[in-house]
Amino acid sequence: MPDLVEPAVPAGRMGGRSQPSLSVDELTIRPWTAADVPVLVAAYAEADIQRWHARSLTEDEAREWVARWADRWARETGADWAVADGDTILGRVGVRRLYLSEGFGEAAYWVLPAARGRGVAGRALTAVTDWMFALGLNRLELAHSTLNRASCRVAEKAGYAYEGTMRGRTRHADGYHDMHLHGRLRAPSTTT
Repeated sequence: MPDLVEPAVPAGRMGGRSQPSLSVDELTIRPWTAADVPVLVAAYAEADIQRWHARSLTEDEAREWVARWADRWARETGADWAVADGDTILGRVGVRRLYLSEGFGEAAYWVLPAARGRGVAGRALTAVTDWMFALGLNRLELAHSTLNRASCRVAEKAGYAYEGTMRGRTRHADGYHDMHLHGRLRAPSTTT
């Protein structure tokens, strides 16, 4: 069945090139490498990251993630970056679900405890969002537990407007959480 609407972002525009590194202030937002596996394992052992992301990682799983992230970039289904200050990784930012034909993606992020309070997540999220919009995406959204006030502040600082609460949306270790939905558009909507 033929599509009646052209893809928002033509296939090959992203995966047909190397994943870029981005810079904002002292931060470098770069693709993950196999050398980053120990940081990923340590990050997912940290209490707050475990609480909000509801998982841990072994070294083998972390190696698989790094390989899968490169594959997702090539297949144009996702994009993940390490956020670093020099050689020190501070966090993660990415688009974990990406639909180029629809011009839509779902952003995600975390920051290690030593880097919290410096605006790392908000600045990295803004840089990746701007890059995705320049690529041609129309909308990025993100969801976080209503109990995760820090994530809500990050979303707002990065220009993601609060759009509503999804009741009982995501299962965490302590049960189902209501989730705030935030969204950001490349340009104001032309339809109502």
